[in-house]
Amino acid sequence: MAIKCADFGVKSWFGSNFRNDASMKVRIFTIRCSSGAAATATTTALGLGERPWKVSDARLVLEDGSVWKAKSFGASGTQVGEVVFNTSLTGYQEILTDPSYAGQFVLMTNPHIGNTGVNFDDEESRQCFLAGLVIRSLSISTSNWRCAETLCDYLAERNIMGIYDVDTRAITRRLRQDGSLIGVLSTEDSKTDEELLEISRSWDIVGVDLISGVSCDSPYEWVDKTSLEWDFNYNGKDKETFRVIAYDFGIKQNILRRLASYGCEITVVPSTWPASETVKMKPDGVLFSNGPGDPSAVPYAVETVKQILGKVPVFGICMGHQLLGQALGGKTFKMKFGHHGGNHPVRNLRNGRVEISSQNHNYAVDPASLPEGVEVTHVNLNDGSCAGLAYPALNIMSLQYHPEASPGPHDSDPAFREFIQLMKRVKQKD
Repeated sequence: MAIKCADFGVKSWFGSNFRNDASMKVRIFTIRCSSGAAATATTTALGLGERPWKVSDARLVLEDGSVWKAKSFGASGTQVGEVVFNTSLTGYQEILTDPSYAGQFVLMTNPHIGNTGVNFDDEESRQCFLAGLVIRSLSISTSNWRCAETLCDYLAERNIMGIYDVDTRAITRRLRQDGSLIGVLSTEDSKTDEELLEISRSWDIVGVDLISGVSCDSPYEWVDKTSLEWDFNYNGKDKETFRVIAYDFGIKQNILRRLASYGCEITVVPSTWPASETVKMKPDGVLFSNGPGDPSAVPYAVETVKQILGKVPVFGICMGHQLLGQALGGKTFKMKFGHHGGNHPVRNLRNGRVEISSQNHNYAVDPASLPEGVEVTHVNLNDGSCAGLAYPALNIMSLQYHPEASPGPHDSDPAFREFIQLMKRVKQKD
């Protein structure tokens, strides 16, 4: 549809200076608007004219009984997942491709999403693993020199549901008060609110092995480094090469890039790779990666970690940190609403330094359950939870958050250098 408008430009119009004379300029122009398919179908059915805006065609039904009407983008259908909120201001593409979000709807607290579009350099994994995206405002245009396509097209091609024009602040307050909630996203009018509510209350994410669905199928070599134009910590790296085995529990590619940039030759192995095979490969160190879900739901991974401890230096990140905690005899627990965002303050208890960190986890290690000799090295300053561990006797270090942080703060990147130094010390002793 087209609308003719008149644009009046007045040179000066404040107070007594206003003049209604020939100096006033008039420009006639035409605005062309297009309406979405859903809006067109709805208005046509009602016998109304075409609307130049999209109408609500989706619902988010939470297990507490609340129903949130919204507008859809990306894929259509019905999907169930755990709703969590992320406080990052940027980096929605890295969030979409972070395997740790498998089984979850990610609600962005930053209201304006999609303005930079997407590009194919910022992928953190081979696909999108999250269940859906919930945002306040979907940008109608993109503006970034690397943009390859719009967020809407990107999600549609990957069969990921998204909704917008929903009160994300109200939902976030509800999640902070009541904890993470199971929800159902649906664009299907044939399903009633009661049916969607029943789906949400009959599904649970606790105790589900989500790692097996995001891990690689077979070992492969990783060689890509952080490109020099993006490498913020290039100087002072050790020129010595270290052989590292990385267990893929849902590993983010930038973890691998940072290790490669620090001089590591990396072999990535599946989550079920036997510890005996790892030892046979004689690595200088082993990385246990991030990953989705409940660490208690993957006892096979805990057993693998146990069998490797003490044989080579190890570094655990996020899920890897939690698996190390259990392998050492500690316990993990589900947090109320978890940590998801790029702005979490963490104190390094060894040197007193405070890092702004990128985090994404719903479970944490209970420090009181850890055996003597295990040191809590980092603490989350928001809630005092355990954010890092070390066990010098077994050459173990771990972080609950993401030191690769792409995008996000780079405060924690030196953790990779610490891992290098740990492997170097052990190698020199041998």
